[in-house]
Amino acid sequence: MSAQGKDDAQRPRLRSDEWYAGDDRNAYLHRAWMRRGVPADAFEGRPQIAIANTASDLTPCNAHLNEVSQAVQRGVYEAGGIPLDLPVVSLGETLVRPTAMLWRNMAAMAMEEMFRANPIDGLVLLGGCDKTIPALLMAAASVDLPAVVISGGPMLNGSFRGQALGCGTDVWRLGEEVRAGTLTAELFARSESSMIRSRGHCNTMGTASSMSVVAEALGMTLPGMAGTPAPDSRLLEGSHAAGRLAVDLVRSGTTISKVITRESFHNAIVALAAVGGSTNAVVHLLALAGRLGIDLDLADFDRSGAGVPLLVNLQPAGAYLMEDLYRAGGVLAVLEQVVDLLDPSAVTVTGQTLVEAVAGHPVWDPEVIRPRTTPLQADASIAVLRGNLAPDGAIVKPAAASASLLVHRGPALVFDSVEDLKARIDDPDLPVTPDTVLVLRGCGPRGYPGMPEVANLPLPKKMLQQGVRDMVRICDGRMSGTAYGTVVLHVAPEAAAGGLLGLVRDGDTIVLDVPRRVLQLEVPDEELALRTPPATLTDGFAAPRRGWERLYVDHVQQASTGADLDFLVGGSGSDVARESH
Repeated sequence: MSAQGKDDAQRPRLRSDEWYAGDDRNAYLHRAWMRRGVPADAFEGRPQIAIANTASDLTPCNAHLNEVSQAVQRGVYEAGGIPLDLPVVSLGETLVRPTAMLWRNMAAMAMEEMFRANPIDGLVLLGGCDKTIPALLMAAASVDLPAVVISGGPMLNGSFRGQALGCGTDVWRLGEEVRAGTLTAELFARSESSMIRSRGHCNTMGTASSMSVVAEALGMTLPGMAGTPAPDSRLLEGSHAAGRLAVDLVRSGTTISKVITRESFHNAIVALAAVGGSTNAVVHLLALAGRLGIDLDLADFDRSGAGVPLLVNLQPAGAYLMEDLYRAGGVLAVLEQVVDLLDPSAVTVTGQTLVEAVAGHPVWDPEVIRPRTTPLQADASIAVLRGNLAPDGAIVKPAAASASLLVHRGPALVFDSVEDLKARIDDPDLPVTPDTVLVLRGCGPRGYPGMPEVANLPLPKKMLQQGVRDMVRICDGRMSGTAYGTVVLHVAPEAAAGGLLGLVRDGDTIVLDVPRRVLQLEVPDEELALRTPPATLTDGFAAPRRGWERLYVDHVQQASTGADLDFLVGGSGSDVARESH
C-alpha cells in the first residue's frame, strides 16, 4: 500500500475522498486536474468547502459577494480546509423577466446538482437578493451537506430632501404621488440616485432582509450576522469566522437536517412576525420544509405567529431602515424580547440553541426596536385567510395594511391580466369607489408563469386624486416585501388552476374579515356553477412550448405548498455514483 493509501486508512473518511483518496487512475486524474498550485496535502483529509457564490453584476445587490468570498476563503484555509469558490445561478430581482420567482426552482435545481456532482464536503452559502438565499437553502437542504449561510447585508440608508429614503418602499410611495399629481416627475427622477447609496440589498424589511432574518432564526447563520450592513467591515469579520465554522461542521458531521427541524420553522415564523417580515418568506419557508420532508403548512403560520408583537419599527410597516436596526441591537436583540415564544430545543450551526444565542442582547434604541410592553402592533403575524375564494388559503400582512380595511365588504372590480390592469387603471371613467375591491388574476405560479410581484396593484388615479391611499386588493400573485397596503395575495388555488378567482365578475360582493380569517365571494353556488372563466382571462394563461417555462408550468405546485416543482419535493442526498475513466 502506498503512503497515500496508508494515510487514507488512518483518518475519518470525507465525501471528497470518493474523488481524491487512493492511488488508482481516477484518483490520480482528480488530484492532478485540481493541483494547479495547491499543496499536495490539499487532498489528504482536508475538508473541501464550496463557497456557493451568487455574485453577479446583473444581481446588483450581490455584486460585492466576491469580496465576501475572499474573507470566507481565508477562514476556511485557516481552519485546515480547502476553499473552493463556486459561482452558482444568480437572480437579480429588479432585472430578471418575467419575474425572478420563475427561476427560483431552476436555480435551486442547478445548485443541487452541482453540490452533489462535485467533490464537496461542506458549503458556505452566499446570498442576498430575494431569491438567492431561498434557492441556496433549498438546494443545500436537498443534498443535506454541512452548510452555513452568509447574507450579503443591506445597503446603507439613503436620504432625499432631508428624509430617509427606503429602497423599494419609497419607490411605490413616490410613484403614487407622481400619479396623484403631488410630486413632479423631475423630483421623482432626482430621488433615483439617492436611493441606492451603497452596495447591498434593500434596506427596508423587504424579502431580502426578511430571508436574512429567517436564515438566522432557522439556525443557519453565525448568531448576530443577519442584517449586518454590506459595507460594514464586521460582515467580512463574520464571513471569515463562517469559513472556519464550515470546516468544523464537516468534521462534526453536522448537516443541514441536524440543524433545521420543525422547531426551527416555529422560531422562523416568530421572528418573521416580530420584525414585520415579507409575505414572500411564507412561500420560501414552505418550499424549504418540503425539501427537508418537514410537515409545515399555512396553518402553522397562524399558530406559531399568534400573539407575536411587531417590535421592529422599519419600513414598510414602520419608519426606520435596516442600518438603524443593526445599530439598535440587531436581530438577536429583537428575538431576546420574544425569547419566551421561541422553541428552546432548536439549535444553530454553532451548536448553541437559538435561545442561548439571543440571551443577554440589549436594545440600544427603543424607537427602532420597541419594548415588548409598547409594540407597534400587539399581534403582527401574517394572517391566513380561507373561504370559497381561497379554499387552500390566501395571506395578508396586517402590519402593512390599513386597520380600517381589515374588515371590509365591497363590490369587485376585476382585471384579467397585468396588461388589462395597466390599460384601464387610470381611466377616468373606471367604475370605482373607495369601497371597491380590486381583483387581479392570472398571476399565479402557473398562470403568469412564475407568480410575479404585482399583487400590490396601483390604486386608480381617480382615487389617488381624491386622497385615497389604500384599498382592498386581491390577487393570486405575490407582492414585493418592500410594499404595503391591504393586499390579499397568494390566493390558492390560482385562477389558472381552476380557482374560484377565475369566476369573479365586476360587481360581485367580496367579504374580507381578517380577525375571523375569512375571504368570501357572496355569490350563490348555483350561479357560480353556471359561470366559466372568460376568454380574456384564459387566453392570457401561460402556454410555453419548450424549455424551463414548459417544465415549470407542467410541474409547479400552488403557493399554499411553496410553489416548488412537484418532483423536487423531498431530499435526494449527497450520494453520487463513482465514475470510470
